[in-house]
Amino acid sequence: MAKVAILVEKIYEDLELQYPRLRLKEAGHAVDVIGPKAGETYVGKHGYPQKSEKAAKDVKASDYDLIVIPGGTSPDHMRRSGDMVKFVRDAAAKGIPMAAICHGPWMLCSTNALKGRRCTSYMSIVHDVINAGGKWVDEECVVDGPIITARTPDDLPAFMEAILALVSGEKPKGRVGRPIAPEWLKEVI
Repeated sequence: MAKVAILVEKIYEDLELQYPRLRLKEAGHAVDVIGPKAGETYVGKHGYPQKSEKAAKDVKASDYDLIVIPGGTSPDHMRRSGDMVKFVRDAAAKGIPMAAICHGPWMLCSTNALKGRRCTSYMSIVHDVINAGGKWVDEECVVDGPIITARTPDDLPAFMEAILALVSGEKPKGRVGRPIAPEWLKEVI
């Protein structure tokens, strides 16, 4: 059984938090929802409330086997919390696996986690990812070392396939799916 941290802040993409949380629990893994404050209720992009169980300042990255970072605009709010950034930065420094979807890689941009790694994200943060040293690709799910990334809620099946493989001790695989990046972006990357 793996111990997993899922990060939360306001305006998270509801599916990108709830689907991994429920699938991981269903598979028998221990899941902690971690926010800037313990016991705080954060409302998702589509109105679903999620209470944090623990505060980032009260946990250590090394206590977890995997950290999941959902998207929406919550990662932009997470980056405003020094404790949340420190938690992710510590995880990156220790090589703890992290899975980020959609805007989730914004949190990884606040660390050295993406430097030199193939990764993906929602197309609006491509430049942030590249400026953080990531090698952005337009693929459904990308696995590079301890980093798993995906683009949008539509990519959740491939994202969860990689996550569940990782926490089961198997080697996770990325997948190339339908392209979503507009033509102008292909010239940039």
